[in-house]
Amino acid sequence: MNIFLIILTGYLLIINIIGFALMGIDKKRAVRGAWRISEASLFLAAFLGGALGCTLGMRRFRHKTKHWYFRYGMPAIFAAQAFLALFLWHGLN
Repeated sequence: MNIFLIILTGYLLIINIIGFALMGIDKKRAVRGAWRISEASLFLAAFLGGALGCTLGMRRFRHKTKHWYFRYGMPAIFAAQAFLALFLWHGLN
């Protein structure tokens, strides 16, 4: 069980860094008028466990904050993931 927690923690750290970076990269591309990262890809990163990183990146880079589905969706995905994690953690102990 210990190795599982280490792998899971590493995965969550990496996917959240990726989510944060994707928001920053997409913002930079938006400013330059370059090819953009799709909204579906941003939400995919969030659904795969990177919702906290996406939310922090969204706020840090002031990106996608005018879109209600990002402004409320990203934090909602994170809240659901946190609730699921607490539920599973409580069930394992």
